[in-house]
Amino acid sequence: MQSQRKFRSQQRGFSLIELMIVIAIIGILIGVGIPAWQNSVRATNQAAAVQTLKTLATVQATYYNTHNRSKYGTFPELVQDDALDERFNSETPVTDGYVFTMKVTPRSAGQAPTYSINADPEQSEGVTASGREHYYMGSNSSAIHVNETQPATATDPPLGGGAGSGGKAPAK
Repeated sequence: MQSQRKFRSQQRGFSLIELMIVIAIIGILIGVGIPAWQNSVRATNQAAAVQTLKTLATVQATYYNTHNRSKYGTFPELVQDDALDERFNSETPVTDGYVFTMKVTPRSAGQAPTYSINADPEQSEGVTASGREHYYMGSNSSAIHVNETQPATATDPPLGGGAGSGGKAPAK
């Protein structure tokens, strides 16, 4: 019994310096890990936005063909037609950190109907940015166009592989 008491009295805990070193190491790991995690989230949101644009192009082509090649659908019309899920049941749906806007132009005398879709990050600046790139896709081209500073248009360069392959835009 006495040997146990002697053993316990010789044991020591962590010193304050050792504890501070451990906390500093944890702080450094967090400082490196959070920006990497945020970059990963942004890249994932951007890839999801590109994939959503590709899906929307397919859905629009199907809608156009099933409506006798007379019109393209708005987001609410595509949801009502069961072509899209309820996330898109508004004029400007937000999904995966991106705001999608669609402009549909109906058929007119001598003009075919058209559509254009923009995908813009909810927040493109700062630490909480949901994405950095702005995307555009229209019925006149299968390419997804990208702009890093403002909403993209048909005149912006296409993504790396032409038809929205997910690559980076060419250097400006």
